[in-house]
Amino acid sequence: MSKDVKKFIKKALETNNGLLHLAPTWVPRAFCIPGRRLKLHTDDLFALGTNRGGIDERWFSSACQADNGPGTPEDEGMSYVVCGNEKMLLRNLIEADGAAILGDKVMNKWKGLKVFAKFFDNMDALPHHIHLREEHAKNVGMEGKPEAYYFPPQVNFSENNFPYTFFGLEPGTTKEQVRKCLIDFEKGDNKITNLSKAYRLEPGTGWLLPPGILHAPGSLCSFEPQWASDVYGMYQSVVAGKPVDRSLLVKDVPEDKKNDVDYLLDVMDWELNVTPNFKERFFLGPISIDNPTPDKYIEKWIVYGKVSGVEVFSAKELTVYPGAEVTLKDSGAYGLITIQGHGTINDIAVESPTLIRFGDLTNDEFFVPYPAATRGVSVKNEGNGPLVMLKFFGPDCNPDMPDKK
Repeated sequence: MSKDVKKFIKKALETNNGLLHLAPTWVPRAFCIPGRRLKLHTDDLFALGTNRGGIDERWFSSACQADNGPGTPEDEGMSYVVCGNEKMLLRNLIEADGAAILGDKVMNKWKGLKVFAKFFDNMDALPHHIHLREEHAKNVGMEGKPEAYYFPPQVNFSENNFPYTFFGLEPGTTKEQVRKCLIDFEKGDNKITNLSKAYRLEPGTGWLLPPGILHAPGSLCSFEPQWASDVYGMYQSVVAGKPVDRSLLVKDVPEDKKNDVDYLLDVMDWELNVTPNFKERFFLGPISIDNPTPDKYIEKWIVYGKVSGVEVFSAKELTVYPGAEVTLKDSGAYGLITIQGHGTINDIAVESPTLIRFGDLTNDEFFVPYPAATRGVSVKNEGNGPLVMLKFFGPDCNPDMPDKK
């Protein structure tokens, strides 16, 4: 590793008592309307220019570049570690000394930070779209993308325009029905959601979503742990009265397959899309984790369950009550975002801000490297209300994670 990066890692960890302090990472989407629940000042919702679109995503602990087409900066979507007046990409630190940050086991097997999380905050629903499975993602030099959702009550003071998500297809749907929707993509509303079912979204719950399943996320603000691969295809042609450009249908399709409807159908995991017990298989209710001092804190699994037999990611919600101080050990490195209250973490000030200006540094986001996580992190609530943090982990970090049956 370069001497500069090595020196920066050492200084950053010493300054923050074993933690890495992260700056906010904002991501615009040209096809979305900001939902105004990211605490970003309203004057800054189009801080990157109207041509780039409104900012409706904040990414956490990300080493993944956002795939936003022409004009996308090379570092868009990637988290910066901040120490004093210096900053470096989290990805560069992991490339330089990943074992010290992620642990030998994860680094040897996965070769880097394979997940990130985001707040996704849209005014309307998204188009019915799909994230590619591994076999199709590799055709465009990418990786497949499972993801999960959790809807924190703290950021969902408004439901916005459509608090329902379409998932998959109604059992009995035929491939010929979907084929017609794809053929009709540029003829107006292709009505693909007529073949699907919408579920009312409930704050404090979530969903697990393997790749290959159609979904049209509703208008709650969601916390989304996901694989670090920004691959998708929009299969719905009109949403909330606005047309979707066909280029978004075939964004991650090889050039020679962009007009191949059979290929687009093959991208779908048909069995999972038409499964008759979809909610039973993929809905995530929070699961409390036993602890000896429930008067001081409560911790819950909010994202759990293997995807194709693999523990790809997981997440916990930690609530520390006023005046309490707890030390918690975890078995893997994790990203952390504070969503309510203020206090300290390893004696470093932490707080959930009320309002953020674009470019400001906040004290709500940290990455907890493997040594600190396994040694134990001390969290103290110095406020009059709960101190609430969301913690998310990459693959093979939590062997005790509950599974979905």
